[in-house]
Amino acid sequence: MIDFDIDADFVEKIEWTRDFVDKKVSKLDALWPNPAAPHDRSLVEARKLLESMQQEVKAQGLWACHLDRELGGPGYGQVKYLHISEILGRTNWGSVVFGCQAPDSGNSEIIARYGTAEQKRRYLQPLLDGTAYSAFSMTEPEGGADPRFFTCSAVQDGEEYVINGEKWFSSHANYADFIIIMAVTDPQNPPYERASMFIVPTATAGVEFVRETGVFTEPIDGRGGHPYMRYRNLRVPASAMLGERGKGFEIAQSRLGGGRIHHAMRTIGLCRKAIDMMIDRALSRRTGGVPIDQKQSVQFEIADAEIALRQFRLLVLHCAWLADRHGREKELRDAISVVKVATAEVAEKIIWRAMHLHGSLGVSNEMPFGHMLFMTAMLGLADGPTEVHKVSVAKRALRRGRKHEGFFPPDHLPTLRAQALAQFGLDAASIDKRSTA
Repeated sequence: MIDFDIDADFVEKIEWTRDFVDKKVSKLDALWPNPAAPHDRSLVEARKLLESMQQEVKAQGLWACHLDRELGGPGYGQVKYLHISEILGRTNWGSVVFGCQAPDSGNSEIIARYGTAEQKRRYLQPLLDGTAYSAFSMTEPEGGADPRFFTCSAVQDGEEYVINGEKWFSSHANYADFIIIMAVTDPQNPPYERASMFIVPTATAGVEFVRETGVFTEPIDGRGGHPYMRYRNLRVPASAMLGERGKGFEIAQSRLGGGRIHHAMRTIGLCRKAIDMMIDRALSRRTGGVPIDQKQSVQFEIADAEIALRQFRLLVLHCAWLADRHGREKELRDAISVVKVATAEVAEKIIWRAMHLHGSLGVSNEMPFGHMLFMTAMLGLADGPTEVHKVSVAKRALRRGRKHEGFFPPDHLPTLRAQALAQFGLDAASIDKRSTA
């Protein structure tokens, strides 16, 4: 039986989180709105406030609550985490305050699962303590996120590997203490067994920043949060390899599955914030002397957004419930693909409606819709483009189908009627026979 019930003790933690985010964390968004600001350790006053808030979160037992106990977290499970994450999704700073920000959240999971004792000591523990940041460097300028076409290579040279190649959109690498790089070590292997993972300190010679790429209207010569990377004769010890050689794709998939669920959880909060803004605007704005909440078109927009979000939230809850159950990995993979597609599409529609309802104020830089729309665009691309997951959903659905011979399908009504007559020994005349009594 599917059960999303939450115990009373954790409900108190949810309420504490909602109050804490509203009264404190959201103020960081107002003071430092840049998308990359939560990772920028040069912001002196921001760091002071951040560290203080992080201590409050730790005191509540809510730090890194995306992680299972065996991975170093409190072990609440994904259904409970959803209730926290959807609140954090209303803000840009929330995930960093609670120690569950991407890409560190996914990186901590794969180091915990595949790392050696030394890698866990050197890299995982600082992530869990909140004293280090990391980046994940997989996507390439030409190959995109498809490992079949990766060209960044890692060639073994004695007890070292030499990495050469370029990576694109390595988010927060310019703020990171270390980078997890996916590079081809075995080009002769089948496509999904060619690459391996390496943990590399960012200060290592050979790590180059081609550009600190930003998003949308951020200055092209500014410091964006998604660098274009080049690795030139980057030498790393063999001990830098994360997991087994040739298992990079497997490790990446284990990381990206959880990331997709967590993006969806935060998106619930982002959409809820947009709907709340729609409602407040509708109740407060008048056109032609009439409050706009009385106009049917506005009511339809609000209703459509509310219905879409409730449906989406149930999809994500079901996905989280499956993640908490062992032995249901196939169902979980299917659910993750469905949720991944829905995340970007639902968010885009809801946030666009909210922005439009605010008129010219909505498209100005005095409202947060620009950042919110950037998030929706990113959600359609991060951890694999929407189209790839649609194909996966369709292929799984097609496997359930029944291929038939001839022109008429299995649900052809005259054929079904003839089969039923034969099964029960009836004829066309007898089925209409009625009692005369």
